[in-house]
Amino acid sequence: MTEVLRMTAFPDGDEGGNPAGVVLDARGLDDAAMLALAAEVGFSETAFVVDPAAVGDPRHLVVRYFSPHAEVPFCGHATIATAVAVAGRAGAGPLRFDTPAGTVHIGTTEQDGAVVAAFTSVPPAVRELDAPVRDELLGLLGLTPADVAEGRPVLEAFAGNWHPVVVVADRARFHGFGFDPAAVRALMDAQGWTGTVTVVHERGDGVVEARNLFPVGAITEDPATGSAAASLGAYLRHLGAVAPPARFTVHQGRHVGRPSVLLVDVPAEGGITVSGTATVLGAGS
Repeated sequence: MTEVLRMTAFPDGDEGGNPAGVVLDARGLDDAAMLALAAEVGFSETAFVVDPAAVGDPRHLVVRYFSPHAEVPFCGHATIATAVAVAGRAGAGPLRFDTPAGTVHIGTTEQDGAVVAAFTSVPPAVRELDAPVRDELLGLLGLTPADVAEGRPVLEAFAGNWHPVVVVADRARFHGFGFDPAAVRALMDAQGWTGTVTVVHERGDGVVEARNLFPVGAITEDPATGSAAASLGAYLRHLGAVAPPARFTVHQGRHVGRPSVLLVDVPAEGGITVSGTATVLGAGS
């Protein structure tokens, strides 16, 4: 039997956070079994530790991530959940995850009786998005180029997954837009966006509100998206919109009833660090 932890990462309160499955020993599972188990768990992603002690080091793990739809290169909230689970058994300290997106370094510390995990992304990148794709995306959200904040072009940002980033100027437009999940999923598949469509509003005072669209199965929006938060940090640094070293907070999940909070640290160069907590919802096999 395979033990599956059901956890929630980045919670802001008892009912918040993004649920993730965590399998701490997946050595006996092939790709089909991991995909089937992720579909059975039903969360946006499940993390599978396919080697719990690479080169004999129990703090060096090889991790893969599956949504109910397909394998994804990296998942931030499942990384936080896995790191908290590992630290709960092995003690707090540094961890290293080898993922399909590259090596991710995670620090875990105990704070007020809870484990806080902070991952530093792989080297990020930002690239242009073709205007026809941009306009199609905005149209699917009921938005136009006029709704995009000045000085915040729609670009693709990478910190483990590619995410299109849309910054909406008006707060009411940000909270009020809707979308057809099937149509957004079709565009995501066509563009190879294995992460989320990241839509944000800059509230000011170092606070960003985010909605991350991830239509798969019964899921439409992700309650908390660590890879998107890291990509947003890379996007803002690329535009010169933050002065590194910089820190901002992402609030996400209120639109799906699971409020979440992610802390993002942006250095002058290199990977972006995202930190938060995780708690266990339950365990099964």
